[in-house]
Amino acid sequence: MPDYNPDETDCIILNILEENGRESLANIAKDAGMSTAAVGRRIRKMVDSGVIRKFTIERNEAGAIVLVSVDAEHDTAQISEMLSQSLGIKTVYEITGQYDIACIIRAAAIPEINDRIDELRRTPGVADTNTVIILRRV
Repeated sequence: MPDYNPDETDCIILNILEENGRESLANIAKDAGMSTAAVGRRIRKMVDSGVIRKFTIERNEAGAIVLVSVDAEHDTAQISEMLSQSLGIKTVYEITGQYDIACIIRAAAIPEINDRIDELRRTPGVADTNTVIILRRV
């Protein structure tokens, strides 16, 4: 993968794509003050170089953040790996502080979130959890 440092114009394109990954090349070109072909080339170059790793979607789902304490007899890295493979857990972070792990859970509705949290709590090595429901993304 070649080294590539985005310039100011690339950053404008990246900001537009972060807001709306489906924005048309024509609209991006208009906002960036360049041609559609030039925007396409820059996006391709950023994908090829790894500056843009993937294009994704964001669904309208219920979500929760679950903070997890791991008991002293278990390895946090192993518990993190196990949780990262669990249904509904989208992201797992190893963190510092009172808790060892933070999990982002996504599901179609709150009852499904509750099921995922119950499964997480039954994971061997999970000593304690603290859950917050995500109300909205700002």
